[in-house]
Amino acid sequence: MLRYVVRRVLYAVPILIGVSIVTFVLFYATSSPEQMARRNLSAKNPTKEQIQEWLHVHGYDKPLAVQFRKHMTELFLFRFGKSDTTGESIGARMRAGMGPSLAVASLAFIAALLTDITFALVLAYFRGTYVDLWGTFQCVLLMSITALVYIMGGQFVLGKVLKYFPLAGYQSGLHAWKFVLMPAIIGVVSGFGSSVRFYRTVMLEEMNQDYVRTARAKGVSESAILFKHVLKNASIPILTSVVLSIPFLLTGSLLLESFFGIPGLGSLTVDAINGQDFAVVRAMVFLGTALYIIGAILTDISYALVDPRVRLE
Repeated sequence: MLRYVVRRVLYAVPILIGVSIVTFVLFYATSSPEQMARRNLSAKNPTKEQIQEWLHVHGYDKPLAVQFRKHMTELFLFRFGKSDTTGESIGARMRAGMGPSLAVASLAFIAALLTDITFALVLAYFRGTYVDLWGTFQCVLLMSITALVYIMGGQFVLGKVLKYFPLAGYQSGLHAWKFVLMPAIIGVVSGFGSSVRFYRTVMLEEMNQDYVRTARAKGVSESAILFKHVLKNASIPILTSVVLSIPFLLTGSLLLESFFGIPGLGSLTVDAINGQDFAVVRAMVFLGTALYIIGAILTDISYALVDPRVRLE
């Protein structure tokens, strides 16, 4: 197991290097440092001296080879430097944004996992009946609606009409739940249809296996087959979708945080893209890639823990 984990970590190094190179190349292909300097300087028509001073402060006046070496070194040492637009420490902004992102994403993640698996088990239990038919129809209907409709509809109904929650904003401490609960509910509802359909398909595939027919022949009840045997053997594809979504608990949701004004990593990324803040964008891309690779490694390890048929060596 240890050799496998070490090997997967070593495989991750070229991926991180490749992503960092692509990010660096795309930056110079889409926007030059001089254009960034003109956008970020307060003067409407900055002089050449002001532009050169801005480039010098942010390190963009050095040769490309030097910039690339510094770019790669700082990323792999997790020294993200300062923002190109505000001059603030990117590391400090990321640490401050992890809390709000984790509060929203973790609540939505746990609630969605319990809700989706429960409804998928119900549909699988009543397979072939009107309950399964109408449940599947509702899942397809929910999948056909874009997430923006859920966000705007949720804000209008829960925030403006019923006034259960604030429309937007965030407050740390004990009052954070007021600002976190509505985005979490909308996050659960927006992904409900696709997740339930996926889990239902997994359950039905397992229910057609030979061991299920054998259990039925021995007189095992349908509920015991479903909860004791089918759910356990369907855990590998479920783990794949669950563990790979764990990195997004830290990186946050771009849409939810932007629409609800939550100062998490998702809104930080959106602001950096809109403001063409290359320093923040490259840091978020690197962080997202690293977390996704960690999630993939955890997924493979969980396979061996759940299913003894999986051999990692």
